[in-house]
Amino acid sequence: MGQTFTGLLKAVRTRATSAGGTGQAPAAPALLRLCGDHLAALAAAGPIEDTGTTRLVASLGTLTTACAPGAEGLFDAVLRAGRDALEAGGEDRARFALALAVEATGMRERSKGAWRLRGQALDALGRRDEAVRMYERHLTLQQDEAAAREITRRIETLRELGALLDGAAALVPEAEDAARLRALHDAPADRARAGFADVVRRRTAAGGVGLADPEVRRLTASYAAFRRLLDRDRMADPLPAGAGPVGAPGLRRLIQGRSVCVVAGAPRIAEEERAPGSALARRIDGYDLVVRCDGPHGGTGPRTDLHAVTLRGDPPWTGPAWGRRAGVRLVFGDPLADWRRALRTRLVPGAQDHIGDASLRRPLTDPALLGEDGWGGRTTTAFTVLRLLHFLDAADRLDLIGFTPPGRLPPREQAWVTAHTTHEDATELRTELR
Repeated sequence: MGQTFTGLLKAVRTRATSAGGTGQAPAAPALLRLCGDHLAALAAAGPIEDTGTTRLVASLGTLTTACAPGAEGLFDAVLRAGRDALEAGGEDRARFALALAVEATGMRERSKGAWRLRGQALDALGRRDEAVRMYERHLTLQQDEAAAREITRRIETLRELGALLDGAAALVPEAEDAARLRALHDAPADRARAGFADVVRRRTAAGGVGLADPEVRRLTASYAAFRRLLDRDRMADPLPAGAGPVGAPGLRRLIQGRSVCVVAGAPRIAEEERAPGSALARRIDGYDLVVRCDGPHGGTGPRTDLHAVTLRGDPPWTGPAWGRRAGVRLVFGDPLADWRRALRTRLVPGAQDHIGDASLRRPLTDPALLGEDGWGGRTTTAFTVLRLLHFLDAADRLDLIGFTPPGRLPPREQAWVTAHTTHEDATELRTELR
């Protein structure tokens, strides 16, 4: 990562120096300066170890490439880098996301995505009143009712937070404490939480009366309500009741030392597996972990320990609900907002014990996982989950069932499988990769 990072920083500085040439987008020079400054700050901070920052650096590479004269996709690259900056977390990243969002709204004044990103960046910085105004601008452009409801709920939460601060300021007799509380309107969450708590502690200790004072009790209740609202994850992954998230470390633990098979979804395989006394069904049942991909999604079916599905269609959240029982469900898809919305609308409570979190939604191209370019958006689900399991390198045995003869996968995917096959048994329809 070090060489790649250093090379990217050097390339950005070179492009920033020569920015403004023929065929270059007007916003490109400013964007290159922003990227260069942020990359320099990351370099000064030391080695990059967290996956969020790794994704952000990869997004900045895409963004700087899109700044070149004649390149396409600059606007989308700006939004992606801004979203990844917010996902990485931290005040510096939020400020960087805001700077990118300002450029994005300048590039396209009627982009609902740009105004939403600007609102989210301000929200992350604790500048709640400004965030509300940006969110409201987004709503004037948003035609999707479900997406609008999510932003509307966030606006209501931000206004309620402001009202709680103003109400608490009216409950404290000292003008200095009241001013401190009002100043928290524009404070990041951790600072707002600590500042409010400090005022409550002082009021509780004042005069030795404590909670016996009705005003102090009301102040404490306001603080509790403020904390509940503030501690809500504004971008939490939507999980139904009874299901827990699982990332790469948890998935690795799940397959550690176990035999795993990925079963093809071809009708002939399903028919053979359902046949009375099926040898194929017995063979599949002998594995510790059975992986199946895509549909059918409802009703009962054969044993499925891990179900993987890729978001398809436009929009992807309108497909059938994932009601068929599975121990773990992995949902592959991008962008993040669409992925989250699909989970909200298509997951069925009680149909799974664990759900792959956002870090697993694009394993092939995610630089924190495989980080390979060129696969495109039509990669089969079977190949995506197979590559992920192979990359985790924890299963004692990893087999494909029903993917022989060659041709059941697209040529490039089949070529990878062939290159990594250790044994193939056409009679048993089994391909061994480990």
